[in-house]
Amino acid sequence: MAVDVARIRGLYTSLSDGWTYLDAHLQPQIPERVTAAAARAFRSAPTLPRMEAPLEQMGTHAKVAVAPAAHGRDMLLSARRAVADLCDTTSDAVVLGPSLPVLLSRFSRAVRPLLRRDATVVLSRADSRPMTLDAPIRWAEPDLGTGEVPSWQFGGLVDGSTRLVAMQSGAAQVGTIHSPSLVSQYVRGASRAWMLVDATPTVTYRSARHEDLGADIVALDGRAFGVPGIAALAFRDYTMFPRIEAAAFIEDCAPSLAAALASAIDHLADLDESARGTRRNRLAQSVAALGEYGEQLSAALVEALQSMHKVHVFGVTGELAAGADVDRLPTATFAIDGVPASTIQQRLLTNGLVAAVAGSDPLLEAMGLSDTAGAITCALAPYNTVSDIDQLARVVASLA
Repeated sequence: MAVDVARIRGLYTSLSDGWTYLDAHLQPQIPERVTAAAARAFRSAPTLPRMEAPLEQMGTHAKVAVAPAAHGRDMLLSARRAVADLCDTTSDAVVLGPSLPVLLSRFSRAVRPLLRRDATVVLSRADSRPMTLDAPIRWAEPDLGTGEVPSWQFGGLVDGSTRLVAMQSGAAQVGTIHSPSLVSQYVRGASRAWMLVDATPTVTYRSARHEDLGADIVALDGRAFGVPGIAALAFRDYTMFPRIEAAAFIEDCAPSLAAALASAIDHLADLDESARGTRRNRLAQSVAALGEYGEQLSAALVEALQSMHKVHVFGVTGELAAGADVDRLPTATFAIDGVPASTIQQRLLTNGLVAAVAGSDPLLEAMGLSDTAGAITCALAPYNTVSDIDQLARVVASLA
């Protein structure tokens, strides 16, 4: 399997404006088909489908006339079906919301029935948006050398009282990919706890299927697909809902954004031209192919930045990370000794490169971000190339 990067780049009209975008972790560029789908959906969401015949012309023996559902309802259903295909579940097990923080807040209320009778919860300090839960919390700690959350520690954190384990699939700014599937083995062996995995950081390059993540619930932020204002929770099975307060979930996201999300997932399924079969199968094949390409980009990015002695790459540079074999996204956060992050960002912009100043993140803070003059995060999408990395390296070298 191989992806045609030139073909992929042609699907994004914004890439012709002269800028090189290296900020996919914040807002990846939006494919033309997705913007078109959102525009069509915005116009048609409040309308009803065209009637085949006026109601007064329908005879008594004709099919009973029922008020048709608005197009917007169909758009929400199409989004749930698309997320279900991505996570390998059913559409009735998918819940949508206006943002992931809002959806996780509603989930926290919904799982209250699970957290009675001295129940405990296990969360990770590496997560950028930990949940607020009404239960004692046990914390999994990250490796401050690599940014990875070691799976072995969950053997001492999870026991019979544990009812929920929640973690992200990776560190969005550091670029480290965690191992929730290994964590799930400790969880299953010691408890009946549910496991929630926020797959947003890795959804483009790694499988978001429940079985592959070892998850009971998969969380996804639409921003990962270039569609802000919508998020999803995909449950392993619809039969999980009777155990929680499902009424806490309100499907109040915009139908036009739901249509855009469905189109974005279709786009992801079509990035590998050789993929065949149903959308569910094509998604699996496409993500696998993108994962291979992402590994190439990641290796090139780390090598380019690590070769400059004044550049510190979080999770890569330093004695604690030396020799570590850690799975990584094509993402890196770096600082240059004595150079403010704003200066680095301005130099990059002057040379046509768009990157973001590293934002507030508990993992980066623990790894020493506050001891630097600020850092820059570069996150690459499938439309990026090794040439983009070479251009980045030349500009950074002018400062380092």
